[in-house]
Amino acid sequence: MTSSNTDDREVALLKFSCDNIKGFIMIDEKIESLSQEIVAKAKALGADLAGIAKVEDLKQSPSHKISEKIPEFDGVGTKSVEGRKRGIVQWPEGAKCAIVIALAHPPEKPELDWWVTGSSAGNTAGNQLLMAVVKKIADWLERDMGIRSFKLPYHIEHGAVYMKDTAVIAGLGCIGKNNILITPRYGPRLRMRVMLIDIDLPSTGPIDFNPCLNCPMPCRKACPQHAFSRKIYTKEEYGMNELPGRSGVYSRFQCNQQMDIDSANFEVVEIEGQEMIGKRVKYCRECELACPVGTD
Repeated sequence: MTSSNTDDREVALLKFSCDNIKGFIMIDEKIESLSQEIVAKAKALGADLAGIAKVEDLKQSPSHKISEKIPEFDGVGTKSVEGRKRGIVQWPEGAKCAIVIALAHPPEKPELDWWVTGSSAGNTAGNQLLMAVVKKIADWLERDMGIRSFKLPYHIEHGAVYMKDTAVIAGLGCIGKNNILITPRYGPRLRMRVMLIDIDLPSTGPIDFNPCLNCPMPCRKACPQHAFSRKIYTKEEYGMNELPGRSGVYSRFQCNQQMDIDSANFEVVEIEGQEMIGKRVKYCRECELACPVGTD
Protein backbone atom coordinates (compact mmCIF):
# COMPACT_ATOMS: atom_id res chain seq x y z
CA MET A 1 0.00 0.00 0.00
CA THR A 2 1.38 3.38 -0.99
CA SER A 3 1.70 6.35 1.30
CA SER A 4 -1.07 8.08 -0.65
CA ASN A 5 -3.48 5.15 -0.13
CA THR A 6 -2.62 5.03 3.58
CA ASP A 7 -3.31 8.73 3.94
CA ASP A 8 -6.65 8.37 2.10
CA ARG A 9 -7.68 5.50 4.38
CA GLU A 10 -6.76 7.42 7.51
CA VAL A 11 -8.75 10.41 6.28
CA ALA A 12 -11.75 8.16 5.54
CA LEU A 13 -11.56 6.53 8.98
CA LEU A 14 -11.23 9.91 10.65
CA LYS A 15 -14.26 11.22 8.75
CA PHE A 16 -16.26 8.08 9.66
CA SER A 17 -15.37 8.51 13.33
CA CYS A 18 -16.25 12.21 13.32
CA ASP A 19 -19.58 11.54 11.61
CA ASN A 20 -20.45 8.90 14.22
CA ILE A 21 -19.42 11.15 17.10
CA LYS A 22 -21.60 13.90 15.67
CA GLY A 23 -24.42 11.38 15.34
CA PHE A 24 -24.09 10.29 18.96
CA ILE A 25 -24.01 13.92 20.12
CA MET A 26 -27.14 14.68 18.09
CA ILE A 27 -28.92 11.65 19.58
CA ASP A 28 -27.92 12.64 23.12
CA GLU A 29 -29.07 16.21 22.52
CA LYS A 30 -32.37 14.97 21.08
CA ILE A 31 -33.00 12.70 24.07
CA GLU A 32 -32.13 15.50 26.49
CA SER A 33 -34.42 17.83 24.56
CA LEU A 34 -37.26 15.28 24.68
CA SER A 35 -36.87 14.93 28.44
CA GLN A 36 -37.21 18.69 28.90
CA GLU A 37 -40.08 18.83 26.41
CA ILE A 38 -42.07 16.30 28.42
CA VAL A 39 -41.50 18.24 31.64
CA ALA A 40 -42.59 21.48 29.96
CA LYS A 41 -45.67 19.82 28.49
CA ALA A 42 -46.66 18.37 31.87
CA LYS A 43 -46.57 21.86 33.37
CA ALA A 44 -48.52 23.27 30.42
CA LEU A 45 -51.19 20.62 30.99
CA GLY A 46 -51.67 21.58 34.64
CA ALA A 47 -48.78 20.33 36.80
CA ASP A 48 -47.04 22.83 39.08
CA LEU A 49 -43.89 20.67 39.15
CA ALA A 50 -42.74 17.79 36.98
CA GLY A 51 -39.66 15.64 36.52
CA ILE A 52 -38.33 12.39 35.09
CA ALA A 53 -36.57 9.51 36.85
CA LYS A 54 -35.09 6.30 35.46
CA VAL A 55 -36.79 3.09 36.61
CA GLU A 56 -33.41 1.45 37.24
CA ASP A 57 -32.55 4.28 39.66
CA LEU A 58 -35.94 3.96 41.35
CA LYS A 59 -35.39 0.28 42.02
CA GLN A 60 -32.32 1.25 44.07
CA SER A 61 -34.01 4.12 45.94
CA PRO A 62 -34.39 4.01 49.75
CA SER A 63 -38.13 3.25 49.99
CA HIS A 64 -38.01 0.53 47.35
CA LYS A 65 -35.04 -1.14 49.06
CA ILE A 66 -36.18 -0.83 52.65
CA SER A 67 -39.73 -2.03 51.89
CA GLU A 68 -38.42 -5.58 51.52
CA LYS A 69 -36.82 -5.51 54.99
CA ILE A 70 -39.28 -3.73 57.28
CA PRO A 71 -42.18 -5.54 59.00
CA GLU A 72 -45.40 -5.62 57.02
CA PHE A 73 -47.66 -2.68 57.81
CA ASP A 74 -51.44 -2.66 57.38
CA GLY A 75 -52.32 0.88 58.43
CA VAL A 76 -54.16 3.64 56.60
CA GLY A 77 -52.99 3.95 53.02
CA THR A 78 -52.26 0.25 52.44
CA LYS A 79 -54.38 -2.36 50.68
CA SER A 80 -54.69 -6.10 51.07
CA VAL A 81 -54.10 -7.98 47.81
CA GLU A 82 -54.01 -11.77 47.81
CA GLY A 83 -50.60 -13.16 47.02
CA ARG A 84 -48.77 -9.86 47.49
CA LYS A 85 -46.83 -8.49 50.43
CA ARG A 86 -47.82 -4.95 51.36
CA GLY A 87 -45.40 -2.27 50.21
CA ILE A 88 -43.61 -4.32 47.55
CA VAL A 89 -43.56 -2.80 44.05
CA GLN A 90 -44.26 -4.86 40.97
CA TRP A 91 -42.79 -3.17 37.91
CA PRO A 92 -44.67 -3.24 34.58
CA GLU A 93 -42.73 -4.95 31.81
CA GLY A 94 -41.22 -2.44 29.42
CA ALA A 95 -41.29 0.53 31.81
CA LYS A 96 -38.02 2.47 31.61
CA CYS A 97 -38.72 5.89 33.08
CA ALA A 98 -41.14 7.58 35.45
CA ILE A 99 -42.79 10.94 35.06
CA VAL A 100 -43.73 12.50 38.39
CA ILE A 101 -46.07 15.47 38.58
CA ALA A 102 -47.08 17.58 41.55
CA LEU A 103 -49.83 20.08 42.34
CA ALA A 104 -49.37 22.79 44.94
CA HIS A 105 -51.53 22.30 48.04
CA PRO A 106 -51.57 25.62 49.91
CA PRO A 107 -53.01 25.85 53.46
CA GLU A 108 -55.97 27.88 52.19
CA LYS A 109 -57.13 24.92 50.07
CA PRO A 110 -57.40 22.07 52.60
CA GLU A 111 -60.24 20.48 50.65
CA LEU A 112 -57.78 19.20 48.03
CA ASP A 113 -56.80 16.42 50.44
CA TRP A 114 -60.11 15.64 52.13
CA TRP A 115 -60.78 11.95 51.57
CA VAL A 116 -64.31 10.94 50.69
CA THR A 117 -65.16 7.26 51.05
CA GLY A 118 -67.88 5.97 48.76
CA SER A 119 -66.89 8.37 45.98
CA SER A 120 -66.79 6.80 42.53
CA ALA A 121 -63.25 7.94 41.68
CA GLY A 122 -60.28 9.86 42.98
CA ASN A 123 -61.19 9.94 46.70
CA THR A 124 -59.82 13.49 47.02
CA ALA A 125 -60.31 16.58 44.89
CA GLY A 126 -56.54 16.91 44.51
CA ASN A 127 -56.17 13.34 43.32
CA GLN A 128 -58.91 13.84 40.75
CA LEU A 129 -57.02 16.85 39.38
CA LEU A 130 -53.79 14.84 39.27
CA MET A 131 -55.48 11.95 37.47
CA ALA A 132 -56.84 14.37 34.87
CA VAL A 133 -53.38 15.82 34.23
CA VAL A 134 -51.83 12.34 33.96
CA LYS A 135 -54.46 11.36 31.39
CA LYS A 136 -53.72 14.45 29.30
CA ILE A 137 -49.98 13.72 29.41
CA ALA A 138 -50.54 10.06 28.48
CA ASP A 139 -52.81 10.97 25.57
CA TRP A 140 -50.24 13.48 24.26
CA LEU A 141 -47.32 11.05 24.61
CA GLU A 142 -49.09 8.23 22.80
CA ARG A 143 -50.80 10.36 20.14
CA ASP A 144 -48.04 12.83 19.23
CA MET A 145 -44.83 11.20 20.42
CA GLY A 146 -45.48 7.47 19.94
CA ILE A 147 -44.46 6.77 23.54
CA ARG A 148 -46.31 4.09 25.48
CA SER A 149 -47.36 5.05 29.00
CA PHE A 150 -48.45 3.20 32.13
CA LYS A 151 -50.93 5.14 34.29
CA LEU A 152 -50.37 3.96 37.85
CA PRO A 153 -52.84 3.71 40.75
CA TYR A 154 -52.26 5.38 44.10
CA HIS A 155 -51.61 2.31 46.29
CA ILE A 156 -48.41 0.25 46.07
CA GLU A 157 -50.39 -2.97 46.42
CA HIS A 158 -52.44 -2.08 43.34
CA GLY A 159 -49.39 -1.38 41.18
CA ALA A 160 -48.00 2.03 42.22
CA VAL A 161 -44.40 3.05 42.99
CA TYR A 162 -43.01 5.15 45.83
CA MET A 163 -43.73 8.72 44.78
CA LYS A 164 -41.44 10.56 47.18
CA ASP A 165 -38.37 8.65 45.99
CA THR A 166 -39.42 9.23 42.39
CA ALA A 167 -39.69 12.96 43.04
CA VAL A 168 -36.24 13.13 44.67
CA ILE A 169 -34.53 11.32 41.79
CA ALA A 170 -36.44 13.51 39.32
CA GLY A 171 -35.12 16.67 40.98
CA LEU A 172 -38.26 18.04 42.62
CA GLY A 173 -36.73 18.24 46.10
CA CYS A 174 -35.52 16.12 49.03
CA ILE A 175 -36.98 14.05 51.85
CA GLY A 176 -37.27 16.17 54.98
CA LYS A 177 -36.97 15.29 58.66
CA ASN A 178 -40.77 15.07 58.67
CA ASN A 179 -40.45 12.14 56.23
CA ILE A 180 -42.20 14.18 53.52
CA LEU A 181 -40.94 15.47 50.18
CA ILE A 182 -39.81 19.11 50.50
CA THR A 183 -39.46 21.29 47.41
CA PRO A 184 -37.72 24.68 47.13
CA ARG A 185 -40.81 26.51 45.91
CA TYR A 186 -43.71 24.87 47.75
CA GLY A 187 -42.02 23.19 50.70
CA PRO A 188 -43.91 19.98 51.51
CA ARG A 189 -47.31 21.46 50.61
CA LEU A 190 -48.11 19.57 47.42
CA ARG A 191 -49.68 16.36 46.12
CA MET A 192 -48.14 13.96 43.60
CA ARG A 193 -48.85 11.33 41.02
CA VAL A 194 -46.54 9.10 38.95
CA MET A 195 -46.78 7.46 35.54
CA LEU A 196 -44.28 5.25 33.70
CA ILE A 197 -43.17 5.33 30.06
CA ASP A 198 -41.40 2.83 27.79
CA ILE A 199 -38.57 5.10 26.62
CA ASP A 200 -35.21 5.57 28.33
CA LEU A 201 -34.61 9.25 29.10
CA PRO A 202 -32.12 11.03 31.37
CA SER A 203 -33.32 11.87 34.88
CA THR A 204 -33.99 15.54 35.54
CA GLY A 205 -32.42 15.37 38.99
CA PRO A 206 -31.53 14.99 41.77
CA ILE A 207 -30.78 18.51 42.98
CA ASP A 208 -28.48 19.89 45.69
CA PHE A 209 -31.11 20.95 48.23
CA ASN A 210 -31.00 20.44 52.00
CA PRO A 211 -33.23 22.86 53.96
CA CYS A 212 -33.26 20.62 57.05
CA LEU A 213 -29.55 20.94 57.83
CA ASN A 214 -29.79 23.61 60.56
CA CYS A 215 -33.56 23.66 61.00
CA PRO A 216 -35.01 23.56 64.56
CA MET A 217 -37.52 20.98 63.26
CA PRO A 218 -40.92 22.53 64.03
CA CYS A 219 -42.39 19.70 61.94
CA ARG A 220 -41.36 17.05 64.47
CA LYS A 221 -42.61 19.11 67.40
CA ALA A 222 -45.99 19.61 65.72
CA CYS A 223 -46.90 15.92 65.53
CA PRO A 224 -49.85 15.22 67.89
CA GLN A 225 -48.79 11.56 68.25
CA HIS A 226 -45.05 12.22 68.76
CA ALA A 227 -44.15 10.09 65.73
CA PHE A 228 -40.65 11.65 65.68
CA SER A 229 -39.81 11.06 69.33
CA ARG A 230 -37.45 8.09 68.99
CA LYS A 231 -35.19 6.26 66.56
CA ILE A 232 -36.93 3.29 64.92
CA TYR A 233 -34.62 2.45 62.01
CA THR A 234 -30.83 2.10 62.15
CA LYS A 235 -28.09 1.79 59.56
CA GLU A 236 -26.83 -1.36 61.28
CA GLU A 237 -30.18 -3.12 60.98
CA TYR A 238 -31.16 -2.02 57.48
CA GLY A 239 -27.74 -1.55 55.86
CA MET A 240 -28.38 1.92 54.46
CA ASN A 241 -27.92 5.55 55.41
CA GLU A 242 -31.15 6.90 53.86
CA LEU A 243 -33.76 6.01 56.48
CA PRO A 244 -37.35 7.15 57.18
CA GLY A 245 -37.33 10.66 58.65
CA ARG A 246 -33.78 10.93 57.22
CA SER A 247 -32.18 9.57 60.40
CA GLY A 248 -34.60 6.76 61.22
CA VAL A 249 -36.47 8.91 63.76
CA TYR A 250 -39.99 8.24 62.58
CA SER A 251 -42.74 5.84 63.66
CA ARG A 252 -45.38 5.20 61.04
CA PHE A 253 -47.37 3.27 63.65
CA GLN A 254 -47.68 6.39 65.82
CA CYS A 255 -48.45 8.47 62.73
CA ASN A 256 -51.12 5.94 61.83
CA GLN A 257 -52.72 6.35 65.27
CA GLN A 258 -53.57 9.93 64.33
CA MET A 259 -54.92 8.79 60.96
CA ASP A 260 -57.17 6.30 62.77
CA ILE A 261 -58.43 9.12 64.99
CA ASP A 262 -59.06 11.28 61.93
CA SER A 263 -60.91 8.42 60.22
CA ALA A 264 -63.14 7.95 63.27
CA ASN A 265 -64.00 11.66 63.29
CA PHE A 266 -65.43 11.64 59.77
CA GLU A 267 -68.12 13.98 58.50
CA VAL A 268 -71.21 12.64 56.75
CA VAL A 269 -71.58 14.12 53.25
CA GLU A 270 -73.80 13.61 50.23
CA ILE A 271 -72.10 12.35 47.08
CA GLU A 272 -73.30 14.00 43.91
CA GLY A 273 -75.07 11.57 41.59
CA GLN A 274 -75.25 8.80 44.19
CA GLU A 275 -77.90 7.82 46.71
CA MET A 276 -75.41 6.53 49.27
CA ILE A 277 -73.99 8.73 51.99
CA GLY A 278 -70.25 9.32 52.00
CA LYS A 279 -67.75 9.88 54.78
CA ARG A 280 -65.36 12.82 54.53
CA VAL A 281 -62.08 12.50 56.44
CA LYS A 282 -59.70 15.38 57.07
CA TYR A 283 -56.35 13.76 57.74
CA CYS A 284 -53.68 15.44 59.85
CA ARG A 285 -51.19 17.73 58.07
CA GLU A 286 -49.49 19.23 61.14
CA CYS A 287 -45.90 18.19 60.27
CA GLU A 288 -46.47 19.41 56.73
CA LEU A 289 -47.96 22.78 57.59
CA ALA A 290 -45.34 23.49 60.29
CA CYS A 291 -42.48 23.37 57.78
CA PRO A 292 -41.19 26.90 57.01
CA VAL A 293 -39.80 26.03 53.57
CA GLY A 294 -41.70 27.65 50.73
CA THR A 295 -43.92 29.80 52.96
CA ASP A 296 -42.58 33.05 51.52
